[in-house]
Amino acid sequence: MAIGILGYFVLLIAAAFVLVYLQRTKPTLSNTHSSIDSNVVRDQPASVPVKQPYDAFLVFDVEATCNQGTDFDYPNEIIEFPVCLMRWKDRDGGKASRLEVIAEFRSFVQPTWRPSLSKFCEELTGITQDLVDSAPSFPDVLRSFRAFLVEHKLIEKNGKRRIRFCWCSDGPYDIRDFIVKQCFISQVPFPDFMTGDILNVRALVTDHISRRQATKYLPVSLNIPGQLSALGMPPFVGHQHSGIDDARNIARIVAQLALEGERLQPNTTINIRRRWRWMGRSGRILEDQLAR
Repeated sequence: MAIGILGYFVLLIAAAFVLVYLQRTKPTLSNTHSSIDSNVVRDQPASVPVKQPYDAFLVFDVEATCNQGTDFDYPNEIIEFPVCLMRWKDRDGGKASRLEVIAEFRSFVQPTWRPSLSKFCEELTGITQDLVDSAPSFPDVLRSFRAFLVEHKLIEKNGKRRIRFCWCSDGPYDIRDFIVKQCFISQVPFPDFMTGDILNVRALVTDHISRRQATKYLPVSLNIPGQLSALGMPPFVGHQHSGIDDARNIARIVAQLALEGERLQPNTTINIRRRWRWMGRSGRILEDQLAR
């Protein structure tokens, strides 16, 4: 009986040693979005003020008409136009690290070429037909947004820029594709307050993480939830593919990059004269040129 009890305690002690060993040798799990070491992304560096050349940032993420299977060559029409305006909280002698959202602009937009939203588009974006039916046209939205920029002292009434501001988006698509196409469809000039290069946040996050980990082993592209995860931030807040929720989460990412000492400036050139084969004369869409 004594030998049996002694043997039982020996087994318990051995099991405890095995558990401790497994915990110490447990392999690191990779982030499912980005294949980035989770131990690395949990470490949040202290605020690092650096020289920042821009005074304000316009974080932008439109939603547009779509059908299941269509791509960026499709003549998408903008149906939501949201912007988060960010300014520095701690700028001192040109150096800064803390950004905050000080104002938001949001408007739904009424499509004109294909005014009826597909079921796929409604489910993806959360935007319903009644919201766009009662919304202003794209030219009217641009006028309202210009007034927003004047109100917040980014531009003069004549359009002249009062401060240096930078457009930010998740990739180049929102301005390079959607704004350029919508200006053609609506037959309005490309807005002067959007000219110039932009800050491609997705590209900057990828570059930032690569330098932080001294590796180039990263996926080609990180979506917004993947960027949040890669930076060790709390997950996406809101509804993905809601323009305003996307913009707010991108603004969170931009603020985190600033906090970690990134110099925020344009990194992507936009060709506002880009054309697609379906573009006819005077805003006419050549439907026989659309991809089947």
